[in-house]
Amino acid sequence: MRAAAMATVLAVLAAAVALVPAKLVTVKMPPFDDKSELQVIVDAPEGTALEDTVAAGLEMAEVLEQEPEVRDIQVYAGLSAPFNFNGLVRHYFLRRGATVADLQVNLVPREERSAASHDVALRLRPLLEQVARRRGVRAKVAEVPPGPPVLSTLVAEVNGAEPNSRLALAREVLEVFETTEGVVDAEDRFVVLREKAAVSGVGPEQVALTLRLAVAGAQAALAHPDREREPVPVVVRLPRAERAAAGGLSGIRLASAAGTLVPLSEVTEAARVASEPFLYRKNGQPVTYVIGDVAGEEESPVYAILAMSLRLERIGARPGETLDVRLVDGGGGGPARRLVWDGEWRITYEVFRDLGIAFGAVLVLIYLLVVAWFPSFLTPLVIMAPIPLTLVGILPGHALAGLFFTAASMIGTIALAGIIVRNSILLVDFVELSLERGLGVREAVLEAGAARLRPIVLTAAAVMVGGAVMVLDPIFQGLAVSLISGVFASTALTLLVIPLLYHSAARRWAPALGRARGPQVEPGRGEGK
Repeated sequence: MRAAAMATVLAVLAAAVALVPAKLVTVKMPPFDDKSELQVIVDAPEGTALEDTVAAGLEMAEVLEQEPEVRDIQVYAGLSAPFNFNGLVRHYFLRRGATVADLQVNLVPREERSAASHDVALRLRPLLEQVARRRGVRAKVAEVPPGPPVLSTLVAEVNGAEPNSRLALAREVLEVFETTEGVVDAEDRFVVLREKAAVSGVGPEQVALTLRLAVAGAQAALAHPDREREPVPVVVRLPRAERAAAGGLSGIRLASAAGTLVPLSEVTEAARVASEPFLYRKNGQPVTYVIGDVAGEEESPVYAILAMSLRLERIGARPGETLDVRLVDGGGGGPARRLVWDGEWRITYEVFRDLGIAFGAVLVLIYLLVVAWFPSFLTPLVIMAPIPLTLVGILPGHALAGLFFTAASMIGTIALAGIIVRNSILLVDFVELSLERGLGVREAVLEAGAARLRPIVLTAAAVMVGGAVMVLDPIFQGLAVSLISGVFASTALTLLVIPLLYHSAARRWAPALGRARGPQVEPGRGEGK
């Protein structure tokens, strides 16, 4: 009967752990917070006029205004919005030019809406994507996260010394990402016809300087209006309507060396060429970033990365080529074609790794403390045996609540180790005191369960009540669920497992239990039922 009870407990524990590979409990480092703001990042192709970018942003704002959770919208075109957490970490504050726009979306207060900001963002993404496709721009919804400080949720670092090979690999990775984010865009440029320019007496530097003056402008003087406290710069450049397209610039006339005016169209030609990609380096090595986000059923980057890694490995399965896909950059050299995952995954890995190491150190310290109190190396093992049983409550609790297993959940798991050990010590210490009084193991175990039931239940109830105050907080929900569900299940199982384990250990390894001095199994009692 004891064997059947222990087998049932182990089966329940295995079923709880199986919720993780079954994806009924998903792992994510930071949970989604419920903020009162969202941000829409709009990127237009190079060469797009500012008016077209503004029109795309205003159309998206009209769509957003129809949503009941949206209070107001601010459209910033040509420059970034006042930057927040995302702006600092993802460098949005560097966005400038006619091809960029930011929409600052302010939601109604939390108490006035039923949906969290993350649910609102999920509902808005398809609507904004329709406008973006119609306008020929790219748009992404950026939520203001509680962390971590990363460039994007999904970041793939493509390494390789040869630029063309690295960019080609990045495009293949981009296809796996199934996103429209590009590495190279197209833009209009004026190419100087050097032979015609030389004949006309116009130099390439003069063409470049004139175009820069016409498009970007130059400060010619400082004005001092009466109502202004500071000097006002006077910038000379063409009107926006004339400088928005290549056709408006072709009529500019340049002064030749002979003193004649030469039209720009005679010494240049407009050509559509690929713009130079941004050059990034990490640890002194060239790298190309492919970034993305996750939304939908699998909102944790861990599972998206695992699925994409299998597809990315097939990219390097071609004859004569290898692609080293690394979940974690271990440093050192490697193949020329290498992809390292970064972003939220790296933070998730490092946080759970460090918490796992801390959990192991906690277990060692608990064992040493219990060994110091009980003169035995076996008794601490019996006392600490129920620690894994916290998962019987923690994992099903997260599955029922529909929550991610986050870093806060892991912290709750570590905290429960001390609570469960405390309950086990109450039982074992009472058992050994009863044994010293001359009781048999069976009577001592039964008496300990009856005498220590109240303090153990009261301790568990106090922890559950304390954790209940955090249930409604989106950041600490995981901690609250871990404490409430974990202490509930593990306390019930501790009252069953500790007496069974101690009774079995006393029958087999009585001298190793340390302070036990009474008879281990009373004559006539048999094996127990």
